[in-house]
Amino acid sequence: MKFKTNKAPKPVGLYPHAIKVGNLLFLSGVGPRKPNSNDIPGVEVNENGNVISHDIIAQCHSVFENVRIILEEAGSSWDKLVDVTVFLTDIKNDFDSYNKLYSEYFKENQPCRTTVEVSLLPTPIAIELKCIATID
Repeated sequence: MKFKTNKAPKPVGLYPHAIKVGNLLFLSGVGPRKPNSNDIPGVEVNENGNVISHDIIAQCHSVFENVRIILEEAGSSWDKLVDVTVFLTDIKNDFDSYNKLYSEYFKENQPCRTTVEVSLLPTPIAIELKCIATID
C-alpha cells in the first residue's frame, strides 16, 4: 500500500512518501523542505541556486519533523522506527551537530543507523533521511 500526504513536502519525483509491505513501512528519502513549499530551513543560495551556507541544526529539526509527519499519516509513529539511513553533504563539519541533535530526538528509541556523506542531494539540502518503521 502506497502513502502520500499533503502534510509533508511534495516528493521531487514520481514516488510515494511511503510504502507498507507486511508490517514494515519504507519511507522514501525525506529532506528538510517545508510542507506545501519549496522553502528549505537554514539554507542560503545565490542567484544561480548554488548553496552559499546552510544551518544543519535547522535542517535536522525540519527533516525529523517531516519524517514524523509521514510516519503518523501512514499509521506508524516515531517510536516504531527500526532503521535510519542518513545522508549528509558535509559530514566533516555537520556530523557532530547532527549527532548531538539526533541523540535528543532518539533518546527513547534507538533504531539502527547508518550515516554517509554524499556530494550532492537532489535539492539544495544538507541532509536527507531514509527510514524503515514497523506498522500494524
